[in-house]
Formats: sequence, structure tokens, C-alpha cells
Amino acid sequence: MLDQLEAISERFNEVAQQIVQPEAVSDQKRFMKLSKEYKDLEKIVVQYRAYTQLLEEIENAKQVIATEKDEDFRDMAKGELDELLPRRETLEEALKEMMMPKDPNDSKNVILEIRGGTGGDEAAIFAGDIFRMYQRFCEKMGWKMSLVDFTEGTSGGYKEIITEVEGEDVYGKLKFESGVHRVQRVPATETQGRIHTSAASVAVLPEAEEVDVELNMNDIRKDTFCSSGAGGQSVNTTYSAVRLTHIPSGIVVQCQDERSQLKNFDKALTVLRSRIYEIELQKHNDAIASQRKTMVGSGDRSDKIRTYNYPQSRVTDHRIGLTVYNLPAVMDGGIGEFIEQLRIAENAERLKEGATV
Repeated sequence: MLDQLEAISERFNEVAQQIVQPEAVSDQKRFMKLSKEYKDLEKIVVQYRAYTQLLEEIENAKQVIATEKDEDFRDMAKGELDELLPRRETLEEALKEMMMPKDPNDSKNVILEIRGGTGGDEAAIFAGDIFRMYQRFCEKMGWKMSLVDFTEGTSGGYKEIITEVEGEDVYGKLKFESGVHRVQRVPATETQGRIHTSAASVAVLPEAEEVDVELNMNDIRKDTFCSSGAGGQSVNTTYSAVRLTHIPSGIVVQCQDERSQLKNFDKALTVLRSRIYEIELQKHNDAIASQRKTMVGSGDRSDKIRTYNYPQSRVTDHRIGLTVYNLPAVMDGGIGEFIEQLRIAENAERLKEGATV
């Protein structure tokens, strides 16, 4: 491992030199690529330097124990060693995790799609609650969320809402949210006070770039129509909304959030490209899943992943068996604990898998 870490440290120094060169600064694409690599490597190098410093301290303590004749000094060195050795194990685990190959999609922005499932009006209301939960989480993370398209429910919430989320490692954090979210509560429309079970499905698509998916514009039919959402008279009277149909796959995407037809077209094209990319990505994930079934699941949107029980203020993630009793905080965007534990579970499996290869 030390040889690998030393190679990473050398590469970090190379990138640090390249990034300040005039030819790199003047080439925006290369500069952004180097900046990202620098940032990724820096996290590992900082831990590596702390690790080498720790190894030196352990070696010094062992040296004192082996050579020092003063018993008090030896006892002090033994006490220090007892503290240093657990820290070494913790740092080694952290470094192993950081050195694992990253999912190349983790750094991508996402298209977040939420749809009301079984449960009629209550499912749409719950889809709205889930959307607000992600809104709050994005605010806490400092991410930007942009509306693409939505269809409101008849009693509130959304039958469907699609947004774009931009920021650092968005897909890496939100990819675990794909699947069916189930709610157990007394609906506002229930007169007898009975608890109902409803559901909303969440799909998290890594935002595909042009280099990821090559679209033939001859395969895409474009239709325009008047927006039906809020935004003033100009939105409702001009043909600014855009609907794109990908003829080979039958995928239909529309966007009506922007006043400009061109901006709506760009957004719709991004969603279309991401949906086509997701189909290929799902094929890849299915191929992996056929070899092994991970604890956190395949990200299939038909998997039931989480239950929100209002009477007991309980939220349970079924993939890792994690239950918390702070539902209001979770619905206010406090899903970080679930995401962190799911990430740890996935990394533990990958480490275990690597150990058995």
C-alpha cells in the first residue's frame, strides 16, 4: 500500500506543477480536469502524510521501549504506543477506502425524478414531501436545484416532478436514493383516522454529457406548446415549452420551466441524454448484480428502499436495517446519516470483495 501511496503523492506533485503552467491556465478544459485531479489526490495525500508521520511516532516509541533503561520513560512510551496503534488501524482503513476505484459517475450532476406511486392523492402529496426533503438536503449541501418539469396532484403535491441538481459529488451522494419510498400515516383526506400506506418512486440519473451519449438529432422529434405553470402571462401565451421524443427508444421528455424555448430545449435534451445513458448504465449494473447481490441493492427504482412511519416518527432503510426515530428532522433534509451508512456498507462490501479476489 505504501508504494501505491507514494506513487499517488508523486502524481499529486506533478499535477501541482502542471496546473500553474500558462498553457494549462489558458486551456479551460485541461485546467478543469487538472483541478479536479488535484482536489481528488489532495484528500489522499493529506491522509498519507498524516499516516507516515504516525508511523514515525510508532517507530520512535518502539525504539524507546527497546533501548531506554529508565522505567518511567519506558512506561510513557508504552502508553503512547497504546494510543498510536489504534490510530494507525483507523488511518489504514480510511486510506484503503480512499484508494478504491471511484465510480466515474460520482462526480456528475443528476436528474432527480420523483413520481407518486400507489395511493392516489396521498401518494402525490407524499411525492411533494419527498421533493421538499431533497430540496432541504440540497440547500444544506450547497447544491443548486433547478426545476425541469412537474405535474401537480389534484389535492396537493406532485404526480411527477423532475429537477436538475448541480454541485460537488452529487451523484455520489444521491445515487442511493433511487427506489420506492413508502409512507405510513393518516392522510389529510381520511375521515376515519385510519393509517394508509402510500408510495413514491425516486430515480436519480447521472447527468450525461455529450461525450457520454451521442444523439442523432434526426432521431429526435421536437414539439412546442404553451407552458401551463406559473410564470406570468408571457409563459402561458408563448410556445416556450418543449417536448422531445426519441424515436428509436420511444422516450419522451418535456420542459416548461424556463421562459425561453431555447433554454427549455437545452434542459429537455439534457434529461433525454441522461435517460438514455441510464439505460446503458442499468445494463452494466445488472451485469454486475448477476455476479453478486450487494447489500445496498442495484438502485433499481422498483426496489422498496425506505419506509417513513409518521405515527411512530420512525424512518427505516430496509437495505441496511437502519432505523431512526426523528422523522421530522429527516423530512427537513436530514438524510445525511442514511447516505453515509449506505456509503460505508457499499465500501465495506467492495473491500471484502477485493480481499476475496
